[in-house]
Amino acid sequence: MSFLRPRHAGLQTDLYELTMAAAYWASGRSEDSATFELSIRSLPQQRSFLLAAGLEQAVEYLRSLTFTNEEIDFLRQHPSFEFVPREFFDYLGDVKFTGSLSAVPEGTIVFGEEPLLRITAPVIQAQIAETYLLSTLTYQTIVATKAARVVQAAQGRGAVEFGTRRAHGPHAGLFAARASYIAGFAATSNTLAGFDWGIPTVGTTAHSWTMSFADEQESFRRFAELFGDKTVLLIDTYDSVEAVRKAMAAKIPFRGVRLDSGNLVEQCREVRRLLDAGGRNDAIILVSGDMNEYVIRDLIAQGAPIDMFGVGTDLVVSRDAPALNGIYKMVEIEQHGEIRSTAKFSDSKTTLPGRKQIFRSTSPDGKIAYDVLGLESERYPEAEALLQPVMEAGELLSPMPTIEKIRSRAAASLSRLPASLTRLNCDEPYRVQKSAMLTALLETLRSRYVPEIVPTVPQQSRDR
Repeated sequence: MSFLRPRHAGLQTDLYELTMAAAYWASGRSEDSATFELSIRSLPQQRSFLLAAGLEQAVEYLRSLTFTNEEIDFLRQHPSFEFVPREFFDYLGDVKFTGSLSAVPEGTIVFGEEPLLRITAPVIQAQIAETYLLSTLTYQTIVATKAARVVQAAQGRGAVEFGTRRAHGPHAGLFAARASYIAGFAATSNTLAGFDWGIPTVGTTAHSWTMSFADEQESFRRFAELFGDKTVLLIDTYDSVEAVRKAMAAKIPFRGVRLDSGNLVEQCREVRRLLDAGGRNDAIILVSGDMNEYVIRDLIAQGAPIDMFGVGTDLVVSRDAPALNGIYKMVEIEQHGEIRSTAKFSDSKTTLPGRKQIFRSTSPDGKIAYDVLGLESERYPEAEALLQPVMEAGELLSPMPTIEKIRSRAAASLSRLPASLTRLNCDEPYRVQKSAMLTALLETLRSRYVPEIVPTVPQQSRDR
């Protein structure tokens, strides 16, 4: 999977990460050990849970984090570094990730404020990683979550990912294919995703194939001659119902048909009737065209005889919740052997200090019940600790799981959701409570850094 290793990993960051790196170095703090945690401030209004994804790419990035001579020369000539000593650039030439990484395994359900990963490393290494880690984890997590909702709405019918052409760039399309497969999609149209991860790939034809023939039936015949019973015919170029009649009359092998437009409920009913009447009750009906979990729910509720849904644009851009407010914040710093917890206290953006752990409790029926967000040092013997060690001293502790294992974990995680969280419109948020120790640490830091405001009493007039 060498294609997936980030090129120019050191430069795949925001400039201010590198200017801070220079300032850390110039201040003699390059060897300070810092701990950062990546989390989502709060869930989007349209989401009742998140399905964590993207850890494999985070690991690949950390393992690739270096600076080449060419990249260092580029930075040396940047106006921002005009007064930075050349020794800093020599230092960059030796940079590689030597820290530790703990993370929630991919395919795990998570909620707002819960850390998806934690990094402890020399501060410059940890700081530079911020941009890439936020990008890859938040994007794949939002797509995996959207995909999980689609799978739930489909109620056992298949879903396939068709979104690369509408993604925000080909790499986004590639990782959307990965994230959606983790969440339970049956296949993708992205052939590179099949090559890199072994994800099943599927495809039909475009309308251009049909339109290239003067006779629609001839276009069906020619395609089926080559692909046999793997053929899925696109039937809505002209008239969907008439196209099915032509396909049946041609007596050609095909696996099924696809509709991409029109009144899908009425058309699918008539297409199903014609297929069954012609002895093709084994042929599937696949629909596509602006599919999402809400449309799928409504089609099923109306009794549309659909076997599979092709989902593209709404999935890869997560149209109703296109972004997560991900944050990557320092929670602890060690300098000269002294460890200091850190937090931010600005209005509406307070962060939680200290190395944390998510402790998940389960109901007697096996469903998740509530989470306690506490300090790493705490113990809840009856709860499951979600963050697990992944890297130590820059090295993997064990091989990364296969995508099939991640997919199985996701299915198991989703099966543990209480019924209230599986509704598309959920108004019962999952309970995540902060431990007493975490709350006390937060308040201790607040009293240290945020001055108490004492109300002033107006001086009474002497003339009263």
